[in-house]
Amino acid sequence: MKPEKNEEIINPSSGAIIMALGIFLYAAIDAFPWINHTTEKIMTVSLIVLAAIIYKSLFKQLLNKPYIFAFLGNPVHSFVIGSWVAGISVLSNVILKYFPDMSAGVQGIMLFNTLLWFGFLVNCCYQFKEMMKRPTAHSAHGVVLLSTVATQSLVIFWEKIYPSLPEGLLIAVISLGLFFYLIGMILIVLRYVRGNPWTIIDDWTSTNCIIHGSLSITGLAIVSSQLMSGMVMMIFWLIVFVLLISVELLEMVRAFKRIQTLGWKKGVFVYHTSQWSRNFTFGMFYAFTITMHENPYYLNAFYDFHRGFLQVWAGIVFLFLITEIGLWVGSKGYQFERKIEENVS
Repeated sequence: MKPEKNEEIINPSSGAIIMALGIFLYAAIDAFPWINHTTEKIMTVSLIVLAAIIYKSLFKQLLNKPYIFAFLGNPVHSFVIGSWVAGISVLSNVILKYFPDMSAGVQGIMLFNTLLWFGFLVNCCYQFKEMMKRPTAHSAHGVVLLSTVATQSLVIFWEKIYPSLPEGLLIAVISLGLFFYLIGMILIVLRYVRGNPWTIIDDWTSTNCIIHGSLSITGLAIVSSQLMSGMVMMIFWLIVFVLLISVELLEMVRAFKRIQTLGWKKGVFVYHTSQWSRNFTFGMFYAFTITMHENPYYLNAFYDFHRGFLQVWAGIVFLFLITEIGLWVGSKGYQFERKIEENVS
């Protein structure tokens, strides 16, 4: 049945909301001792309710053939399904952290999520194949790297629940995620180097923060399974850190230019669902770093630096999250969108 033009639907990238809130509850919240365990549990239950509302709407839209065909027909935008997979994975880890007795139910949810990932995997392979035929014909941006994020999010959960999984399987899935990252980065670089003329104000998207965020979740997957040596992971962490600084410096330049052109309110304080990706990537870098820092296996020359850095970074994660929640509520972003199609900006 075809929906009416004014039918209220939810933005398909709304899975990023669960990713961002979930990763804060999973890791960075532990840096704030004034948030007691009871409050953390209340926040977790609230996240579960919010996730139920969002995913119910998202999967309901899958039953609408005209909508889903139009959605999947956009090669770049179709990758936001990866935020659905990653959101469920992060939420599952949060539930296990605060309600370990719900392990059996969570495993059932993750079985469904794994099946969803297989479907997403087919979409990734097809869309990457089509985009590589004409790499500059599509405006690729960081959303294509959700292929990596979704893949590595499964590894993190599997390693926690099934520690006896074959090492070869974990290596294969992590490698697949890195392969997706390579293809995605090639497309993104070609878009900006050989594609149509672009400006940092209009064409540098919020989702490009996933350039470093997808490597952060890869690092977390690796350190959780201890598949690489401390020296290798020290170098890997440094690469992610440099990418984070580089990408966010570009984002600061973009914000400055937007303020010059549009003013403070329209330039930086305008809500869009894609902005949650930054909260997720910041929170994921914290999770990657703290997990590496607390594991004696990865004791390295950055240990003292990590200790001070984590205290500062936790505050940044919290500040950006509170700001995004304020923009979300202020714009009534928690209500359903009325646009059938919406480009990620």
